[in-house]
Amino acid sequence: MTVSVVPARHPMDPDPVASTKSRAVFVLGLVGLLTGVFVGGVVPATLALLLARQAHREAYAAGGYLTGSAWILRGRRLAWAGLVLALTSLVVAVIVALLHLATAPGGQDFAPGTD
Repeated sequence: MTVSVVPARHPMDPDPVASTKSRAVFVLGLVGLLTGVFVGGVVPATLALLLARQAHREAYAAGGYLTGSAWILRGRRLAWAGLVLALTSLVVAVIVALLHLATAPGGQDFAPGTD
């Protein structure tokens, strides 16, 4: 039977702290998802993705003393979903506009009475 021994922490090691950027990434991703149907969700979703990159790098550099990687992952997923919603709504709006233009009466393009 093998018993894994967890090394004791050194008394001078700092306590693990939750990253504040990880919560900000999650909130921005959530706002991006909720406003993604209205193309304005692109801005918070993009900010969430940029901030997620920074937060992930800081957490990696901290060597385990910054927590919150699950919040970063959730925020990234929400931000990407918001971007997909914004892109989908933009494509649908373009298709509806094209169909509206295609069915609009064009009228005559020549003067009446000419052959």
